Amino acid sequence: MKILEVLTYYRPWVSGLTIYVERLSRALAQMGHDVTVLTSQYDPSLPLYDVMDGVKIVRVPVAMRVSKGVLMPGFGPMAWKLAQKADAIHLHLPQFDAPGVALRGRLLHKPVVLTYHCDLQLPEGVFNRLVDRVVQVMNRLAGEFADAVVTYTRDYGVHSPFLSRYVDNKLVIIPPPVALADCTGADVAAFREKHGLNGRKVIGISARLAAEKGIEVLLKALPLVLAAHPDAIVLHAGPYKEIVGEEAYAARLEPLFEKYKTHYKRLGTLHGAELTAFYRNLDVLCVCSLNSTESFGLVQVEAMMNGVPVAACALPGVRQPVTMTGMGEVTAVGDHVALAEAINKILDDVDGYRREADLIAASFSPQQTAQEYVKLFTRLQQGERPGKTAEPPAYEQLRAMRDSWPNKE
Repeated sequence: MKILEVLTYYRPWVSGLTIYVERLSRALAQMGHDVTVLTSQYDPSLPLYDVMDGVKIVRVPVAMRVSKGVLMPGFGPMAWKLAQKADAIHLHLPQFDAPGVALRGRLLHKPVVLTYHCDLQLPEGVFNRLVDRVVQVMNRLAGEFADAVVTYTRDYGVHSPFLSRYVDNKLVIIPPPVALADCTGADVAAFREKHGLNGRKVIGISARLAAEKGIEVLLKALPLVLAAHPDAIVLHAGPYKEIVGEEAYAARLEPLFEKYKTHYKRLGTLHGAELTAFYRNLDVLCVCSLNSTESFGLVQVEAMMNGVPVAACALPGVRQPVTMTGMGEVTAVGDHVALAEAINKILDDVDGYRREADLIAASFSPQQTAQEYVKLFTRLQQGERPGKTAEPPAYEQLRAMRDSWPNKE
């Protein structure tokens, strides 16, 4: 099957959305499918045509930027050319260009699947409110043209203003793809030694430095955590320098980073075995996002696969990995006191929160995600349409594990 994946930013851009599409595309290619990614040339130094891990990448030059969005005059003609060759078209929202691509799919009688990763919420301001309104209109048009709309959890689907309108006729739940590189015990030990972690409680956060990630909530919680665990240290994995649109936010947090520099260490972007070693050195991972731009938090599953419990905020979708597995605590959004209490509770009984890592890994494997998409593409090709939204079997298995676990409360 020839599959066209369409999104605004793709690798090497780092975000949950780009990592999702990279993992899915790679898994589809490994299954023998012909996968092409259509995206922006957001960095002029990137090649217009590329192949990574068997996935073809077509980048369209950017004429100008509008907030975090991009304008690409050449996008439409290229989308038409590639859509004609595709057997299925897979769009990833938020994306300004999605309606045009979805309409092309309709005109060509090709299955069009739209995966809605999160809401778009820009900073305050008259211009950004206008951009928000335009994006909402474009999302709505794309949704109407699409044959099926995919999201990660029913929880997020019923609470999202965009997704909730499709619950009874188009919405499909597919677990997101999560995978990590292998690493050895020596890799884990070397990482621990490099960052001086011996004898310390290690709290992790894996996110780019962006306002919606709520990093200040963890910084405000830190004194309360240190009161109970004086040697605790936070390791922050993810890009934190020159993040587009986040310069003011980074400057605002810099005094707090300086204040807690002996207990908060920014590591930058980690890859491969080093990222896995990061997780295996944690006692708890925090997800303290503030709004619905976070719809799940793939990093939670990455942590759980390595036996690490999670303190997650109660946002729809984001609370689901902990809720489904029982592997952590859910806290009120933006409440640093509640976050500190959850972290301390987990640090006091880390083993009591551990669950079956292999089942968690299997439930979110890229291969399983890819298979679910291929099944959906095939059903649409055969003229079938999604019915009332149901949870996937993988989620039912996780809840069964949670309910049968001997240490459950």
